[in-house]
Amino acid sequence: MALLPRSARDFGSAQYWERFFQQRGPRAFEWYGGYLELCAALHKYVRPRDKVLVVGCGNSELSEQMYDVGYQDIVNVDISEVVINQMRERNAHRRPKMSYLQMDMLQMDFQDGQFQVVLDKGTLDAILVDEEEATLERVDRMFAEISRVLQVGGRYLCISLAQAHVVKKAVGCFSREGWMVRIHQVSGGEDGAAKRQFVLPVFVYVMTKFKKIPGSVLQILEICTEEQDKPVRVESTEQLVEAVKERQLYALLRSQLNKNPSTSHVSLDLCGADTGKPRYTLHVVDSPSVKASRNNHFAIFIIPQGRETEWLFGTEAGRKQLAASASFRRLITVALHRDQHYEGMEGIQAELSGKVMELAPPSLPSQQQVPFLSVGGDIGVRTIQHRDTSAMSGEYLIEDVKGDNMCYFRRLIFLSNRNVVQSEARLLSSAAPRGQKKRKKDKKKQESGSTEAPSTSAGQAIDRSYLCCEHHKAMVAGLALLRNPELLPGAQLSVLVIGLGGGSLPLFIHDYFCQSHIETVEIDPSMLEVATRWFCFSQGDRMKVHISDGLDYVAELAAVAAPARYDAVMFDVDSKDPTLGMSCPPPAFVEMSFLQKVRAILAPEGTERLSDSLAGAQMPCFGTCRPDGCLQVSAPS
Repeated sequence: MALLPRSARDFGSAQYWERFFQQRGPRAFEWYGGYLELCAALHKYVRPRDKVLVVGCGNSELSEQMYDVGYQDIVNVDISEVVINQMRERNAHRRPKMSYLQMDMLQMDFQDGQFQVVLDKGTLDAILVDEEEATLERVDRMFAEISRVLQVGGRYLCISLAQAHVVKKAVGCFSREGWMVRIHQVSGGEDGAAKRQFVLPVFVYVMTKFKKIPGSVLQILEICTEEQDKPVRVESTEQLVEAVKERQLYALLRSQLNKNPSTSHVSLDLCGADTGKPRYTLHVVDSPSVKASRNNHFAIFIIPQGRETEWLFGTEAGRKQLAASASFRRLITVALHRDQHYEGMEGIQAELSGKVMELAPPSLPSQQQVPFLSVGGDIGVRTIQHRDTSAMSGEYLIEDVKGDNMCYFRRLIFLSNRNVVQSEARLLSSAAPRGQKKRKKDKKKQESGSTEAPSTSAGQAIDRSYLCCEHHKAMVAGLALLRNPELLPGAQLSVLVIGLGGGSLPLFIHDYFCQSHIETVEIDPSMLEVATRWFCFSQGDRMKVHISDGLDYVAELAAVAAPARYDAVMFDVDSKDPTLGMSCPPPAFVEMSFLQKVRAILAPEGTERLSDSLAGAQMPCFGTCRPDGCLQVSAPS
């Protein structure tokens, strides 16, 4: 316990290190791993003929191990006279060309440009313990000395845990001087992970000294993670810090999952190495109640494209049910992202195998085969038909996906909430995308996840008689509150629908209730174009669309002396503000002052339908305007 510092500042004290090495003796003290863990990065940036300066060498064996494999021009410095004497005695005969000097690295005696490499293993982390002025001044002196003794083209290799303030300081200082900065994540490996002192990964900053060009603001900042052969360029120090932070959070997640079953929702995105964009979304689901056997510890479930929004795959409760039904103690579900190309199930398995095994439970027997599961044996079909931007709703797209029983569905997706289907319609079987016939040469194309548009026409082949959304079915069923359900199809109904989307709801009412008159209010003019072009929507004598804010439209109707009288008012609107807990409809639509206006435009015995989303699950709300003048709104349990 006496070896522990009283405060973090002791790490910068010569007296502390003298006492530390006196009490510890000659036994090596390794920060952040030894040569075996670091050699992959060191061999990239240190040549055997380079003259290497190791600052803050302590009694680490790293220099000795480098010497033994051919790096023999190494000078080691440390502020502690005790440790320098120990290391001189230990290496005098075995490594005669390597030198150890007692020296303060903030004021070194070497000539300018004397070294090709400066190597620092944990020394910067020991000094930069806070961001107080005195500490930052010491670090500036350290960096100035390193810059002075390095040749142009030389490299400063700093091995670090990469705390955010350390990365910002080091990267900011050297990049401003025109140096190229690259951060490597040290590969742990199975043996290294077992011996590692820290949960957090170790990084190597590689700062390459360039001759500063006056007036130049060019910064070269790169990161190379353990999975990547090539570094990825980033635009700013902040992006580099964020990239490092992501790796650290992932390491913490792995450590957590390796200790105990997860009782909370755990998810992560895996990004493409070349684009940096999300490619897979993984959800880790533990089922500790499942009885353990040799073959049920771990499995991977690939969600077919286009089905990630279904309850079973898109909700925490659904995924728990899926894991329990599959009878695996840990199941990882994998959702495939749009705008990505996938080489079928085998390609996905090859791409993911290494990464998902990092998330395996500790109980998994060694050499255990981990099954990859799916529905239907393929990765599904997702075809992006159209992509555009609305001034009101932002980016959106129209996609066709394959569902159960070889049925195809067309969907409207707002990319601001990409996991929610805004509108959906079933395609008639004759309109299924070509290339899906059961021919061997087409099967690979089907599994590839191609986003090329098929030859189906935009405005035809929609099954107008089918309601995909459960809340639409409930709203239509609620019309039975008006009168005898057997007489409804031929009854003259006047219906106001707030919110058009793809137009499935008003189209169904128009076609099924042959004497109905429907008025639809849509705030976004782009949606009328979408519904017309892609969802077979059309206006006529019994179907009118008004481009207006639904709140304003109802208020204006209610304000006139003889307002229009509707048998039913249906709200099918979404909130544009994702921070609101109540997403559909927006809170303004269920305020009592607005509901009073709705009451004013309802015919006697008229019914109000609210498509509501309570606690994240869509649930219809019903209200009736009764003859006694009361407006009743209730949500079924």
